[in-house]
Amino acid sequence: MTHVDLQDTDPAEASERAVTLVESLPWVRKYRDQVVVVKYGGNAMVSDELQDAFAADIAYLRYVGVKPVVVHGGGPQISSMLDRLDIPSEFRGGYRVTSTEAISVVRMVLTGQINPQLVAKVNAHGPLATGLSGEDAGLFGGRRRGVVVDGVEHDLGRVGDVVTVDPQPVLDHLAAGRVPIVSSIAPDLDNPGTSLNVNADAAAAALATALNAKKLVVLTDVPGLYADWPNRDSLVSHLTSTELRAMLPTLESGMIPKMQACLDAVDGGVPTAAIIDGRVPHSVLVELFTSKGIGTEVVA
Repeated sequence: MTHVDLQDTDPAEASERAVTLVESLPWVRKYRDQVVVVKYGGNAMVSDELQDAFAADIAYLRYVGVKPVVVHGGGPQISSMLDRLDIPSEFRGGYRVTSTEAISVVRMVLTGQINPQLVAKVNAHGPLATGLSGEDAGLFGGRRRGVVVDGVEHDLGRVGDVVTVDPQPVLDHLAAGRVPIVSSIAPDLDNPGTSLNVNADAAAAALATALNAKKLVVLTDVPGLYADWPNRDSLVSHLTSTELRAMLPTLESGMIPKMQACLDAVDGGVPTAAIIDGRVPHSVLVELFTSKGIGTEVVA
């Protein structure tokens, strides 16, 4: 975060900034000492400016006493690396079909490239963040899954669901005052020694549930959930899990995993889950520390 010397600021502007800080006070109090799981991915990752803004948000949360936990995917980066290596890649029902060849690339990009990059960005604000993989210390356990498209079951290869979560490795880091940053890959429980590409939205929901998080925030590349897409006036800012359950079958395939993750988290006891636009700088702080928030919030 850039230090702003209020002496160099116009008095009216300085006063406005002070008011903004005071307005955030009830929300800082609400989330202090609480775990907030943030799923970071997609387009919020591809620009340096947005990465820097996200890292500053996460550092800010930690410095005001919140316990942020980041779970990240890396769809665009995985796609570009597979293209560079001439490994074919396709999507079915919103999930990437992952061959044995592709899973090595997925793991390399998530755990070897994106994770340390994100840890370094947060650590530019202080020695806060630490990198974890879903394969570390039994954090996640996965099981292979297929997907049904138009009534037909399709095999997705080395793709799985997170079926077990041992939150202890994350809790240990939180207890030490660190910000855990987790890559969404999991060991295959049925085939020891092999890995599965797990959906980062679903992994974040499972981890939020296991940690008894106060909130799950999912960054995406749209302003929120639309009741009548592509009608831009139909943005839904708040809905219950019952309303979302009824809407789920009608949603665009790319939106289903994100909204399913919100539903799973709320069904699992997380009080609120939200999808927000990761293309908006500091959207995490806007969502947590303002009364209007941003995007679409789901409650039980």
